[in-house]
Amino acid sequence: MTTFSERLWLEKLSLGAPPGVRRLHLSDVRVGRRSFPLEAFVIGTEDRSAPTLALFAGVHGLERVGTHVVLSYLESLFEQLVWDTDLQAVFSEMRVVALPLVNPGGMYLRTRSNPRGVDLMRNAPLDADGDPHWLVGGHRLSPKLPWFRGNETTGLEVEAESLTRLMREEVLSARVSLALDVHSGFGITDRLWYPWARTRSPIPDLGQMERLSGLLNRTYPHHIYLVEAQSESYTTHGDLWDYLYLEHLRTLRSEGRFFLPLTLEMGSWNWVRKNPRQLLSRLGAFNPGKQHRYERTMRRHLLLVDFLRRAVRHSTAWLSTITPAK
Repeated sequence: MTTFSERLWLEKLSLGAPPGVRRLHLSDVRVGRRSFPLEAFVIGTEDRSAPTLALFAGVHGLERVGTHVVLSYLESLFEQLVWDTDLQAVFSEMRVVALPLVNPGGMYLRTRSNPRGVDLMRNAPLDADGDPHWLVGGHRLSPKLPWFRGNETTGLEVEAESLTRLMREEVLSARVSLALDVHSGFGITDRLWYPWARTRSPIPDLGQMERLSGLLNRTYPHHIYLVEAQSESYTTHGDLWDYLYLEHLRTLRSEGRFFLPLTLEMGSWNWVRKNPRQLLSRLGAFNPGKQHRYERTMRRHLLLVDFLRRAVRHSTAWLSTITPAK
C-alpha cells in the first residue's frame, strides 16, 4: 500500500475544487521511502486581514474521523460554491483556511504520533504550570512511549512547524480569526474546548469566549457540546494552540486583532460503549465502527463548523471591543 483512503479523498477534493480555492503545498513528510505532502486550502478573498476561520484535523494519526469531518465540510462547501451566488459573495469578504490532514505519516502508519514518535500536540516549546499527569501531559523520555514531546534541542517537527507557519502566514493577520482543531477519543460527551491546556488559570479572552458560547446556545439551544476550558479535563505541556494563542497575545493583539483557538473533542467512548468489540481494533477506540454512527457523525458537526464560519464573519454580534492583553 503506497497511500490510504484519506489521502485519496484529499486529492480528489483538490482536483475538483471550484475557482477561488487555492491549494498550498506546505512541506513533505517522509515515511521510509515514501513521501506524503502536507497540503492546505485557502478559500475566499486574498485579503489576509479579512475574517478567517481555520480548520485542522488529523493531528493524531489514529483519529481518522476528525479528518473525515473536515473533508466532508469542504466537500459540501465546494459544491455550494459552484452554484450558490450568495455564498460566493460571502467569501469575497472572508476566508476559510483548512489543513485537513496534519499528520499523514501517522495516519498511514496507524499511530497517534508522527513517524518520528512525536505527539504533535505536545511538541510546542511551552511548559505547563505545575505537574500535568505523568506521561499523558507530555514527556521527553522516549519516542517509544506515547505522548512523547520530542527532544528539546530539535525544535518543532515538520508537521507542527507547517501548521504554525500556515497560521502565521494565512490566519493570524486577520482582524478576527477562529481556529477549530478536530479530535476524537476523550469521554462520552462531545466537548468544545478553548484554552488553556497548560494552566488552570482563565484565559484573557474568557469574556469573549463566553459571548461566543452564549451565541451558540441561543442559536442552537439543543446543541450537543460541552463548552469548557481544556484544563477542566487535564493539562499538558507543549500544546500548539496555547503556543500560538500566547504568541498572538504578545504580538498582534496590540494591533486590534483577535484570535481564539477551539478544539472539538468527539467523545469516542460513547461509540465504544455501544459497540465494545471496537476495542479489538487499533482504530476502534477513536472512530465510529458502525456505518450509521459514522454517517451521523459526518452530519452532526457540519452545523458547528458552519456556525463558526458565520460567527467569524459577523463578529460584531458577539465580540466586544478588543483590548491589548496585559
